[in-house]
Amino acid sequence: MASAFQESKLRGMFDAFDVDGDGYLREEDFRALTARWSRLPGVDPGTELRARVEDLMMGWWAVLLEVGDADGDGAVDMGELLTVVDRLPGMVGDVTATANVVFDAIDTNSDGRISPEEHRRLVETWNGQTVDMTGVFDVLDPNGDGYLSRDEFALLWRQFWTSNDPSEPGNWLCGRFAA
Repeated sequence: MASAFQESKLRGMFDAFDVDGDGYLREEDFRALTARWSRLPGVDPGTELRARVEDLMMGWWAVLLEVGDADGDGAVDMGELLTVVDRLPGMVGDVTATANVVFDAIDTNSDGRISPEEHRRLVETWNGQTVDMTGVFDVLDPNGDGYLSRDEFALLWRQFWTSNDPSEPGNWLCGRFAA
């Protein structure tokens, strides 16, 4: 069962996904999230990357609906989302594949690394608004080189979605959260 810590850090993501703010995730919310991602450079309609992003978002919606929609109402509330999160440690391949698509979408200059600006763009794309990122990248950058490699990003992504350890830097990957 997801801990209070996990619920706390994932609450912000739930709220970001819940576009209409009604307390439930629905297919329309994931379509709106996909539309936000299509505003990133290189994720234009008709591109291979856009198809991958759309497949990713709508694929996770299908998982949420199948695993998390316990009452079969076509919507997923926070508790139902946490049911899916409980299964993510056993889905490392899927979580890492997701990290790779997200990495490709935010590595806008295709240099194989994520800069602080690209990371900020990731967080603001998830949230659909400007977010204070002061000091966050410094926590995430394990070797202090000013960038996240694909492997570093994948590790941070897995930590964000699966970790119950407040000290792991990946908890900050999607921005600040109320601990």
